[in-house]
Amino acid sequence: MKIALGCDHGGYELKQEIIKTIQGMGHEVEDFGCYNLDSCDYPDFGAAAARAVAEGKCDKGIVICTTGIGISITANKIKGIRCAHCADSLEAEMTRKHNDANVMAIGAGFTGKNMANRMVEVFLTTEFEGGRHQRRVDKMMALEG
Repeated sequence: MKIALGCDHGGYELKQEIIKTIQGMGHEVEDFGCYNLDSCDYPDFGAAAARAVAEGKCDKGIVICTTGIGISITANKIKGIRCAHCADSLEAEMTRKHNDANVMAIGAGFTGKNMANRMVEVFLTTEFEGGRHQRRVDKMMALEG
């Protein structure tokens, strides 16, 4: 799999840890920035990562900012994206099983590297259950217009 990553300065250090986890799982990383701790704007990097997923250039995405909230809102502005802000591995699992989320947002200011890495592992290995959940995902996506 090819995984799109995007973060702002608040998520930079956690992103660097997550890259190691993704590569350790045998996946490829497409890093859309940011690339240092200089202050920057999360929409620039979150949107780029989400677009790569929406356009099929990457299979899934992970976006990170201090809270995970702003960058998740940004990612969800891109047509075709179902970005879930997750705080633990159970949420990462359930959003894949029930919502077929294709991007996960993480709040680096609230999520330690061990939990974040576990969330990434679960997000990337959990399959969508389909069935009754497909109907709900279809209804969500129809709201895009």
